[in-house]
Amino acid sequence: MQGASISRWTMTYFATSLVFLLIGQALLVVGFGYPVLQVEAPETLVIVHLLAIGWLGLLFCGALLQFVPVLVARPLHAPSLAVHALILLIAGLLLLCLGFLHLAGRIEVSVFLLPMGALLLTIGFGFVIYMIGGTLVAGTPLALPARFVALGLLSLGGTAGLGFLFSLQLSGLAGTTPLANFLPDGLSIHAYLGLVGWMSVSAFGVSYRLLAMFLLAPERERRTSRFAFYLLAASTTIALSLVLVLLLGGAIHGLIYASLALAAVAALLFSTDVVAMYRQRKRKVLELNTVITAVAVAAMLVSVLGFVLLASFGTLEQQLAPLVYLVCFGWLTTLGLGQLYKIAAFMTWLEHYGPVLGRQAVPRVQDLVNERRASRWFYLYICAVAAAVLALLLGSVALFRTVALLQTVSVGMLALEIARTRRLRYVSLSSGSAVTMPRPNLFLPHPLERK
Repeated sequence: MQGASISRWTMTYFATSLVFLLIGQALLVVGFGYPVLQVEAPETLVIVHLLAIGWLGLLFCGALLQFVPVLVARPLHAPSLAVHALILLIAGLLLLCLGFLHLAGRIEVSVFLLPMGALLLTIGFGFVIYMIGGTLVAGTPLALPARFVALGLLSLGGTAGLGFLFSLQLSGLAGTTPLANFLPDGLSIHAYLGLVGWMSVSAFGVSYRLLAMFLLAPERERRTSRFAFYLLAASTTIALSLVLVLLLGGAIHGLIYASLALAAVAALLFSTDVVAMYRQRKRKVLELNTVITAVAVAAMLVSVLGFVLLASFGTLEQQLAPLVYLVCFGWLTTLGLGQLYKIAAFMTWLEHYGPVLGRQAVPRVQDLVNERRASRWFYLYICAVAAAVLALLLGSVALFRTVALLQTVSVGMLALEIARTRRLRYVSLSSGSAVTMPRPNLFLPHPLERK
């Protein structure tokens, strides 16, 4: 990775995101929200936002802060905002959850906490958009992976803006304005822009670069890649146009499915590109992260197939929750955990051994991890997700909570493996661990970097 440098707060974003993932999964285990309660219950909204913002949101923000400068070969724009954005996002998420708990009647707090939290989240994501967007602007003309990220940022802005509008409505501050009738149609757009328009589109863009690097595969623009981008751009345009229709008091009558259909075709094209990279790779023995990435892409394909089948039989709304669960945990979380496992090792290696490269022997990045131990927890997680989706389809709450517990345990053990990597637990003296540099901190920038 030429020109790679460490984004100071990326590991903090990653560590915080893992904490929120564990909290969200633990709440599923104890039956705090869905499927014990209704999908629309405020308790379910707490879990949804802990996972969507606390886990996936912070994970993607941290990853983009690290890899967008690599995509465009430019330094990160306004890097000092990274810590401020992180604080705003954490504070905003906590206030938002308190607001949802107030709606559920579980605590008595001010009704203003809900829009206040949404406002902090909007400002925090605005800082992220400013940093990443400024970096992309400095790197124009953009290669295709960077264009995917730029499109994802547009959806992120729409997601945050819609979330703030919803908070005004749920808190009763919208009054008799057009915002008062923004739900439930606006909610489907909000979910699309977040899970598909931002996270999945950004994942496509970053994966094009990372997979080519990790697999030692040819890195080139394919016709299918360009067509996938155009489809996603059209899909996002439709979704954002529907927001305007709702604001003007119109009805969309499920037109968001048109956006989902275009995104589904784009996902199929992305999958063909991934298969091509695996076939053309020079690295014959796959590392664990690339194996897990293949599983995540397979889960995404199953999600697309599920969407087509459910829509064809007219049961999409009834079975939407299991499908969203598969997208969240089967596709995005599996991909995130797999790449995080590798990225943490790479950043640790770069931070600890980068200053002495060429002057003394250093281990390989692979020497910082123990793939045999980690693979067991990855496979347990994957099996648990498959069983959880099946449990939701069958309506078995007991089975779901049991496999959700297995998910939580597996994620906790993977977080422990990442912590061991950060502390260089698997590096032997013979492989170059005797470097006279302080060991990396678990999740905070090293004191020597704070100048």
